[in-house]
Amino acid sequence: MRSMPVLRAIGARFADTRPLDGLKIAACLHVTAETAVLVGALKAGGAEIALAASNPLSTQNDVAAALGGYGVEVHARAGVDIETYYRHIHRALDIGPDLVLDDGCDLVNILHTERVELLDAVTGGCEETTTGVIRLRQMTAEQALRFPMVAVNDTRTKRMFDNRYGTGQSTLDGIVRATNMLLAGRTVVVAGFGFCGRGVAERARGQGARVIVTEIDPVKAVDAALQGYEVLPMADAARAGELFITVTGNRDVIRGEHLAEMRDGAVLANAGHFDVEIDVRALEGMAQEVNFGVRPYTDEYVLADGRRLLLLAEGRLVNLTAAEGHPAAVMDMSFSAHALAVAWLAEERGRLAPGVYEVPAEIDTEVARLKLEAAGIAIDELTAGQADYLRSWRAGS
Repeated sequence: MRSMPVLRAIGARFADTRPLDGLKIAACLHVTAETAVLVGALKAGGAEIALAASNPLSTQNDVAAALGGYGVEVHARAGVDIETYYRHIHRALDIGPDLVLDDGCDLVNILHTERVELLDAVTGGCEETTTGVIRLRQMTAEQALRFPMVAVNDTRTKRMFDNRYGTGQSTLDGIVRATNMLLAGRTVVVAGFGFCGRGVAERARGQGARVIVTEIDPVKAVDAALQGYEVLPMADAARAGELFITVTGNRDVIRGEHLAEMRDGAVLANAGHFDVEIDVRALEGMAQEVNFGVRPYTDEYVLADGRRLLLLAEGRLVNLTAAEGHPAAVMDMSFSAHALAVAWLAEERGRLAPGVYEVPAEIDTEVARLKLEAAGIAIDELTAGQADYLRSWRAGS
């Protein structure tokens, strides 16, 4: 709580105003201590909450148990199989939600495919991740999305603080914990140069690594090149890299043909939401021997020619599996935007058409203002003359 002053202040505000009174929320999120603070704020606002995990390996069992003791319906346990994972999401949906919170779009997907009887009651929701927003925009393009969803991932504060600084630090934290690798002097391949990829590349370069970036977007590739990174197709980067980090939101970024080119001892890590960015099945098919747990969260795949490839965290989110995810100070801002967006959705119930919505700019600004206030940082304000100048088109140069 001490590391999340913004969300704590919002929770206190919610306790006074009760913006979520009488509403049921089904949530599919990483069940961590930081998520518990978000859930506490929503509960203070009057919501009844059912929570499932958005990743089987990120659940903190002590947090899940503690939330249950505070009257939150929790369906999560660390290390469950995929069938149990989806069963937990169904159980969270059994609450009959008015609003939903998602982290990767699995809950929303199940609502639209397997629990359609609940759709009419859902008036909106929020999505936390890049991967989830990609899915939601595709659903909107196909006119499949049945209710409004707020893309919390796309706020300026989330992209800057969470995606860039949080993912950058926590991804390398997970890799170092799993391998005890010295990054200085290593050749690190970062697949994807969105906000998360930039953060990973910056932190790796800051620790002395030579960083290669792979991209499919020409604009992002130019950005990476102008920032001094080497930009290569994965087919070429595969031969050069020692550590590979995928962070694209897409599948099969590292495939069998890439694995066949990698040097002995190459390390594979994924920082994208789902475990599809590295083709683990191809790796399993190529391996003559697999040595599980050579270090915690590190499995060794021995190929026919004797080369060893090391896969971290089973190809799942390395920062939340092999480490603790983003620091609480990062999640303070992300979850504060989430909480305020939920309250906004509750206020706008019945007035929004199905589709993907940006977080209102005033919410983003409010989160940043509260963060500055908590940190004791003051900034300038516009003078009356400056404000008039910005509103006027008649003033010349």
